[in-house]
Amino acid sequence: MTAHPPPRAPERRGDDHTIGPPIVAPAPALLRAVLDASAEAIILCTADDHLIQLVNAAASELLPDLRPGCGASDGPPPGLARAIAEGAETFTDEYAGRQVHGRRRPLDEHHYAWYLRDCTEEIRRAEEYRTERARTSFLAEAGRRLSASLHQRRCLRTTVELAVSHLADAAMVVLPARRRQSEWTRLVTGGQVEEGMLRERLLAEVPGLEEALAGFPPIPSRWLDASQVPAWLLPEDFGEVGALLVTPLPGNAEPAGALVLARHGADAVFSAEDEMLTRIFAARAGAAISAAALYREQVDTTAILQADLLPPELPQPDGVELIGSYQAARDSLRIGGDFYDVFESAEPGGETVVVLGDVCGQGPEAAVLTGKIRQTLRALSLVESDPAAMIKVLNQALLGAARQHRFVTLVIGAISRSDHGRVRLRLATGGHPVPLVLRTDGTVEEAPVKGTLIGVVPQITVRPGTIDLAPGETCLLYSDGLTEARGGATGQEQYGEGRLRDALASCHGMPGDAAVERIRQLVSDWVHGGVRDDIAMLAVRAPARTRLSLMGAGAPAGSPFAIDARRGERRNRVR
Repeated sequence: MTAHPPPRAPERRGDDHTIGPPIVAPAPALLRAVLDASAEAIILCTADDHLIQLVNAAASELLPDLRPGCGASDGPPPGLARAIAEGAETFTDEYAGRQVHGRRRPLDEHHYAWYLRDCTEEIRRAEEYRTERARTSFLAEAGRRLSASLHQRRCLRTTVELAVSHLADAAMVVLPARRRQSEWTRLVTGGQVEEGMLRERLLAEVPGLEEALAGFPPIPSRWLDASQVPAWLLPEDFGEVGALLVTPLPGNAEPAGALVLARHGADAVFSAEDEMLTRIFAARAGAAISAAALYREQVDTTAILQADLLPPELPQPDGVELIGSYQAARDSLRIGGDFYDVFESAEPGGETVVVLGDVCGQGPEAAVLTGKIRQTLRALSLVESDPAAMIKVLNQALLGAARQHRFVTLVIGAISRSDHGRVRLRLATGGHPVPLVLRTDGTVEEAPVKGTLIGVVPQITVRPGTIDLAPGETCLLYSDGLTEARGGATGQEQYGEGRLRDALASCHGMPGDAAVERIRQLVSDWVHGGVRDDIAMLAVRAPARTRLSLMGAGAPAGSPFAIDARRGERRNRVR
């Protein structure tokens, strides 16, 4: 192994400067070779007069018109000259279809260099990124606003508002024709949303509209002749239509409509990216419009069904007052398992049948069974007015139904007029809270009736009873949702029969409707906004005899003093 002598330390002078070989400035050829080897474009300039001394190979390729000996302040690109004139350290300018960025770096007191690079692709990618972010933001806003409502007209207005703010100068949504009429919603930049109806035969006048409404894929904008747009499609002051785009709005198994976009100006176009963005937006708008239309159909259907399930408007038989009150457990649904109904006799002088019941459960399922029971009782009332017999037949009908786990409690009464303004009420109950009677002296008593649950066992026990109501007396039929309403100081205490009796007693001397409203308000205050069950009340009252009716009592028929007690009371109320 060859031994090498250790390196010799350089000689030093007294001033501690190292003695070494003399520094030789690189030759111009070597300097050019070094700069040409750089991938970055470099221009070497003098500091005083900005003359170009050296242009490396990368700079010559980027800016072919730059040559040594020329003034940098005169040559391309114009941004370089402006930067030198303004003393700027950087510039970005377009030259020969490319974006050139330059930065200035001093070298010594007599020279400086411009470092240049082609940033065309970088700027293009940044612009594409900004465009994509804008599109993503637009679609996010569209999804948020379109999903915020199930109101169809609001969805239509939101669709044209979003389209005009991001896609076109004018937007119009056309719904499929119904009864030879199409509903449309339109918005133009700077205008107000307009709505109207369009005859079906006019749809063919708009290029591509019939195909879009039929669900066919959209026709590219370049294939649609914007000059064929009918005058009625857009306002007169819109101007020349330069570009037209018609896109279907996909719905639930069928098109929800079509979106018509227009841009004004002779140079207006819809690019392929615009058309793709429009198709994505149309898919979201179509889904929202279709969902809103389906919701509207369901609401209309529900309203029709609810109309037959809601408590009826009570008739007022001669000589009897009937007052009803109903509160569903869920106010938004308005229907539930509690119900009441009145069936008037088709025969003159026949008994009027009243019924109040409580079906097992809450909500739509209980309401459906309620409707069936009401219809069954209505049919029974045509052939039978005896409350006990009606309850037994209803029990057999419920046991024969497919859903035998459903049961009901109810009370049925048959009303007839007696002498001296009295009202007779034959009652029968099936597992229901016993009706309460408010007498003229302010006392409250229970009706003498008992009975077992309906719809559970084949053989039930029904013990009917009869009560007579003197003028001014009231019989209150109610559901257990009233006595079981929880509230009070703890929020869990039931209202109870005791409080109900006291509440009814406090209604002594009140008209029937005022008494029912007072009890309803007292229970509502007890619950104070808490969770409650369905509550139904039906009051049967013998009208109080007024002074005018007493004068006519016992007068011969046809006598000027023979005045019907009910008419006399009504006149007294008017006064």
